Amino acid sequence: MRHASVTYYAEADYLKNETAADSKHEYVAGEVFAMAGASKRHGTLALNAAIALRLGLRGQPCAVFMADMKVRVHADSAYYYPDVVATCDASDLSPDAPKDFLQAPKLVVEVLSDSTESVDRREKLLSYRRLPSLVEYVLIDQNKAWVEVFRRTPAGWTQDIYEAGETVQLASVGVDLPMLELYADTDI
Repeated sequence: MRHASVTYYAEADYLKNETAADSKHEYVAGEVFAMAGASKRHGTLALNAAIALRLGLRGQPCAVFMADMKVRVHADSAYYYPDVVATCDASDLSPDAPKDFLQAPKLVVEVLSDSTESVDRREKLLSYRRLPSLVEYVLIDQNKAWVEVFRRTPAGWTQDIYEAGETVQLASVGVDLPMLELYADTDI
C-alpha cells in the first residue's frame, strides 16, 4: 500500500512562492491548491462583471480587481483568488497596504465552473462570510442566466436569485447590473 503525503507551507512561504509561480495557487490552512484554467465564457462573464463594477465605482474611493488579486481570510488562514473583487477599505487601498492581496473586500464575485462550483458554494462561501468587511458574495452561473447574491443584513445572511431579464442589485457598492449586460457576448 502506498500513502500520499501532504506538504504544509507557512503563509510567508506560500506568498513568497506565489510571487514567482508560473500558475496561481490558493492556500488554505497550510495546504496549497493549484487553480484550474477558465473557459472563454467564464472569462467573458468575469470581465463583464468587472467592467460594470469599475464603471459604477469610478470616482469613488474604491477599487475593482479581476482574477489575479488574492483575498486573505485571516480567520481561516486562507488566500483565495476570486474572479472579481471590490474593496473600499483604506487598509486595502493605502500606499502601505499589501500589494498582492486584499484583506477587507466589500464584494466578492465568483463565476461558477463545473470543477469549482462545490468549493465556491461551500468552502469559499463559509470562509468569505468570516470577513467583517464583506457585504455581498455573488455566484454567477456560466451555463444559464442565473445569479445568486448572498448578502449580509442586520438580521443575518440572505440569498437573492436573479434570472434572465432581471437586474442584479449590488447594494454593497451601489451598482445595478442588468443580466443582459452581464451575459453579453456569451451564447446564453
